[in-house]
Amino acid sequence: MPSISSRQIRHRRLRKKVSGTTDRPRLSVYFSGQHITAQVIDDTLGITLASVHTTEEKFSSDKTVRPNVATSIKVGKLIAERGLSKKIKRVVFDRGGFCYHGKVKALAEAARASGLEF
Repeated sequence: MPSISSRQIRHRRLRKKVSGTTDRPRLSVYFSGQHITAQVIDDTLGITLASVHTTEEKFSSDKTVRPNVATSIKVGKLIAERGLSKKIKRVVFDRGGFCYHGKVKALAEAARASGLEF
């Protein structure tokens, strides 16, 4: 039986309440030991509308990319720009089972400052 981490348990519990719709998709964040991922997802259709990952060319050229607050701010601004370019203004924030503190909070505040509403 595979072991499930505490974060995954919290995320499953959170996902019972948070779901993205066509009018208000879900902004999902994930932090691994080396990278940051943010996606805008429409759960009713099951598609990703916009995404940012730190392995993209925009980030891979910069050697200082780490999963820290500074990179989270860059990812938050970029996901907001990509969402707004697809006419997505309002989203539901899915913190992915992570505590709303540090990197998660920085990404959310940068996305809000760049024009996303949640």
